[in-house]
Amino acid sequence: MSPATFFETARLRVRRFSSADLQAFVAYRADPEVARYQRWSDYTTAHGTAFIEALHDAEPGVPGEWFQFALEDRSSGVLVGDLALKVEQDEPRVAEVGFTLASEHQGKGYGTEALEALLGFAFETYGLHRVVAVTDAFNAPAAALLERAGFRREGHFHENVYFKGAWGSEFLFAILQREFAART
Repeated sequence: MSPATFFETARLRVRRFSSADLQAFVAYRADPEVARYQRWSDYTTAHGTAFIEALHDAEPGVPGEWFQFALEDRSSGVLVGDLALKVEQDEPRVAEVGFTLASEHQGKGYGTEALEALLGFAFETYGLHRVVAVTDAFNAPAAALLERAGFRREGHFHENVYFKGAWGSEFLFAILQREFAART
């Protein structure tokens, strides 16, 4: 593994973003279907450049700060998406995760493979007790991915977030370290 690699799976390299990722990163972030349930819209090269530059000196696991990992297909070297991790500021044994996959790489099992590996990495590296994830209640593929990775749905928040001009509802998912360990 290169120094920029955090961990690998059978098909994926989970690593730092680099400037070489800019074009592919902006392309999938600008895709309206990818952005549909995300907080951003109209993603530009300037957004992508600032994002990648901000990650240059960042480290994962810093309480209160999100860290984004690049997901690279090991066989082709293609950027297929990204993972996010944020260790909670006030309780560093709890973290939140997120994920985004380019449209052309969805439905191939990359998300489940990457998320399961991220859980293993995060539980082991940071001594976490619990990991949570929040998704739009209408994003059925994301909810299914979380369930495949072992998360349980704990909450359904009705119209709890004002999102892209309308009130939206969200699901809260969680998994405990012992639940993850029992699966592996």
